[in-house]
Amino acid sequence: MAGMRWECLLYIAAVLALSGRTGPAASGAAAALPVFRDVTRASGVKFSCNGSPTSQKYLIETMVGGVASFDYDSDGWQDLYFVNGALLQDPMPQGAVPDKSAPRFWNRLYRNNGDGTFTDVTEQAGVRGRYYGMGVAVGDYDNDGDPDLYVTNFGRNTLFRNNGDGTFTDVTERAGVGAGGWSASAGFLDYDRDGWLDLFVSRYLVWDFDHNPYCGPRQARAYCHPATFPTITHVLYHNNRDGTFTDVSRPAGIAGAPGYGLGVAFNDYDRDGWPDIFVANDKVAEQLFHNRGDGTFEEVALEAGLAFNEEGGTFSGMGVDFTDYDNDGWPDIVVTALANERYALFRNEEGFFDYESESTGLGRETHRRSGWGLKLVDFDNDGWKDLFVGQSHVMDNIELVRPSTPYREPMLLLHNEKGVFRDVSDGRGDAFETPRVSRGAAFGDLDNDGFIDVAVNCLNCPAVILRNEGGNGNHWLTVDLTGTKSNRDGIGARLRLVAASGLEQYAFASPTGSYQSANDKRLHFGLGADASVKLLEIIWPSGVVQRLENVAADQILAVKEPAGGGGEKE
Repeated sequence: MAGMRWECLLYIAAVLALSGRTGPAASGAAAALPVFRDVTRASGVKFSCNGSPTSQKYLIETMVGGVASFDYDSDGWQDLYFVNGALLQDPMPQGAVPDKSAPRFWNRLYRNNGDGTFTDVTEQAGVRGRYYGMGVAVGDYDNDGDPDLYVTNFGRNTLFRNNGDGTFTDVTERAGVGAGGWSASAGFLDYDRDGWLDLFVSRYLVWDFDHNPYCGPRQARAYCHPATFPTITHVLYHNNRDGTFTDVSRPAGIAGAPGYGLGVAFNDYDRDGWPDIFVANDKVAEQLFHNRGDGTFEEVALEAGLAFNEEGGTFSGMGVDFTDYDNDGWPDIVVTALANERYALFRNEEGFFDYESESTGLGRETHRRSGWGLKLVDFDNDGWKDLFVGQSHVMDNIELVRPSTPYREPMLLLHNEKGVFRDVSDGRGDAFETPRVSRGAAFGDLDNDGFIDVAVNCLNCPAVILRNEGGNGNHWLTVDLTGTKSNRDGIGARLRLVAASGLEQYAFASPTGSYQSANDKRLHFGLGADASVKLLEIIWPSGVVQRLENVAADQILAVKEPAGGGGEKE
């Protein structure tokens, strides 16, 4: 019945578009904000991330876990992969490792059936995992047309190669990407633009079960502040084009800048044609690795204006998005933090950043909040990217020592009103009223109706699937890239869209961001009342510039890079 319902709605939308009736947005009236309906139960997704909490307050317990939205079987529908913890003993004996053998600790892959429901295919796909999980990255590292999975863990990471038949193979050892230590987020990018996806891994800190001191007051043991432990270096792997990778962290300049790395996102902040790397750090300076274009990076957050907040202080950087929120063509950065810190918004002024949390309203709306997974995305398709955040404090007993700060929090939706953010959570659905322990969040169009949906991984409670009800008459365009000379996913492509009304928008092809999560790789644009796009310009990583004119709205547009890299060069 659900599938028939949405087919009918899509048919009605198509008829309205053909007849020139474009709904309330076209008539000049303000389009209604969408409602997000919790469809978890109806979807068949039955997942609860198990951190295995103990009285020892092992730090890993509160940091898991991510979620990915991706089309693993290439049937046109976004599937979901949730990362899970593992069993911890209380306390852990010396030399013991977390136990992931019980089904309640498995990572889970859910296949989208295309009718609003999902099927758990974890066992047949072979992706339940072996370690205490953290996050997930998605990318077609071998250019065979099938998206692969990279799972970050405490201890050793895992690369699952997609076999193209519904199954995956653990190729970590052969590929040489196990990393080690405590990895947090990861993402695929083609940093040298050779047509093959490389891999970046943020690591959190140096910690193990044998070095877990007592922190906090006597009556309320707490998870230790990250400064209790040494910083650690991040890892950059170069793709050798033969199924293996080489650790180039040191020669590339990444190993020279350790941190407390959590969230990771990529974009070309200075528009020089080379993808750069931002790392959200916990209570030390944020990091921006500038790609020099010669295989090396320079950490430039301080000189770029990104290292600290406007008072020159650090904050608890966790989730991150790296995209253009104000439609000026320069990618901005937003980072979640803990209560009493404010979420950070850095506005890009032609390669230099200003801290704009207060001027945009973000600081006012988030001063008392704690955030994890997030994304700037146009939920109402009006042409401006809004902000969704999954929230919760890091301390499960924070209310014992700070009664005014909640551990569980509802999710947050901020509407972008031409560069100023306003809290519109009220009336948007139960998810914005129900306190939860949110961690990773993945964003994608799960039902292909042109309105972006959300999957949230929650700690020690059920995951949440939120369906964007849309229905406000606004138009949209989704762009699905396939590279030829560039990497198969088109990761690193830069897009410029000019709608029929003249409104310009910009996007960077990358599923990496949020908190330890991966998003739908397709690029989504809201168009408001515009039923067509005047110009869609794509600058591929190869340097090829492709221009499409007079593109009809309300479609998933498949775009293939010109064969052989032909066409205009940047």
